[in-house]
Amino acid sequence: MAKNIYVGNLPYSVTSEELREVFERYGEVQSAVVITDRFTGRSRGFGFVEMVDNADAERAIEELNGSNLGGRNIVVNETRPREERGGGGRRGGGRGSSGGGWRGGYR
Repeated sequence: MAKNIYVGNLPYSVTSEELREVFERYGEVQSAVVITDRFTGRSRGFGFVEMVDNADAERAIEELNGSNLGGRNIVVNETRPREERGGGGRRGGGRGSSGGGWRGGYR
């Protein structure tokens, strides 16, 4: 089973292909993607790598976490499962909301 890896603090210039190349030094990479902003297309500074072999993935995590890539010390760790998100509804705090904010006057 493949292991998913989170890679953070990436230089904004790093591409998905460059990220793949870094991890291929440690074993077979199933996928590598740098996450981009949907409106601007620019990197958001993090990405995900999926490696085929768990032992190779563990070695990559151990050796790459804190290493320098393009002048930045990257964060590399196993991806945590996504938390369940509640569906629908407003949480308040926006315009026209009755919750939160400053309500006081001057004394």
